[in-house]
Amino acid sequence: MNNCELLMPAGNIEKLKTSIAYGADAVYLGLVDYSLRTMKSGSVIDRTNIKSAVDIAHGAGKKVYCTVNIFAHNSNLRALEEDLDVIKDANVDAVIVGDFGVFNIIKRSMPDMPLHISTQANTLNYEAVQFWKDLGASRVILARELSLKEIAEIHEKVPDIELESLIHGSQCVSYSGRCLLSDFMTKGERRANKGACTQPCRWSYALMEMTRPDEYFPIEETEHGTLILSPKDLCLIKELPGLIKAGVHSFKIEGRTKSMYYAAVVARAYRKALDGIKNNEAVDYDDLVEELKKVANRGYTTGFVNGELPEDEYNYVTNKAHSRATFLGVIQGKDGEFFKTLMKFKMNLGERVEIFSPEDDIVTKSVEIKDIYGNSLDVANTNQEVFIKFEPMGRLENNYENAIIRSVKENSDAV
Repeated sequence: MNNCELLMPAGNIEKLKTSIAYGADAVYLGLVDYSLRTMKSGSVIDRTNIKSAVDIAHGAGKKVYCTVNIFAHNSNLRALEEDLDVIKDANVDAVIVGDFGVFNIIKRSMPDMPLHISTQANTLNYEAVQFWKDLGASRVILARELSLKEIAEIHEKVPDIELESLIHGSQCVSYSGRCLLSDFMTKGERRANKGACTQPCRWSYALMEMTRPDEYFPIEETEHGTLILSPKDLCLIKELPGLIKAGVHSFKIEGRTKSMYYAAVVARAYRKALDGIKNNEAVDYDDLVEELKKVANRGYTTGFVNGELPEDEYNYVTNKAHSRATFLGVIQGKDGEFFKTLMKFKMNLGERVEIFSPEDDIVTKSVEIKDIYGNSLDVANTNQEVFIKFEPMGRLENNYENAIIRSVKENSDAV
């Protein structure tokens, strides 16, 4: 158990720092041309700053894995060969690949670089794991369609290779993410396996009869409408003991395009669970699941891990992600009794909020808000930098580093 790894997404520099602060042992990131996620905001990690991103993680004693897991065409291979020096100079701890051609290029150019086989490779059995091991892979990220029993058998047959499993986050309707819906519906402009999926599985659909092109008929799957393809999010926090026993070494969280708030909440929940298991302490899994419901989700499912796919695997009610809390802001410093805060959503003066950090959380309220010029405010608006006095602050008065502010919805109908 001592070598179990919590692996968090680092879609940009901000989320990399947050994931590390809230408990990640390692992070994964990718150059946009070779990764299955394209970032649109924040300090996006690219050729110019990947080395500094890795240095930040290494400075905190954490590992970094670089994703190069696209399905490559010839042009992609030529571009990759030109960028090999960027990956080498970044000094990442491993490269994640799913394509045989990419595997060969990395192996030939960086023979000492550990190679992790992407879940995109659809590895489902021990012979496939042995195959990758014989080629020189140091880790296999298993397909999410495996059960605990199957994972345990793989570990028994091939014990001397690391196994990684996806344990939390959004799921693709397609088998191990191999979907062409987005490609087809955007005429190739938004390709799922080039990091630009439009998520058409989340859309509502209607039926059109050929001779009546202007008439649309709903596909009445349920009384809620036509959401026939939208899977719930994966949540395996209660399954961690079984996964550890089955031989899983690394536990991966999905979400490179999600917020720093998502990274903070999910990392802290799974860190608490893994530490509790490691120290033979009682883990309140129900409480941790409630905590995970405070980030945007489409409802949670355990997927294939217990064998049969649950009947409630799909969300037929809504295609929107809901949360039992609203991400309000990030505390960035302190000036006397006031906390310098970057707002992510508007907050009213006197509003009851929760402030949580990697180690602690409190319920408090804002009793005074000022802008950067010292003017008093009744509302702190989205993206505004303000100074807030909270009362009380208690334990977080002088231990506010990396603290995040959220407003909990007391009577939420979130999933």
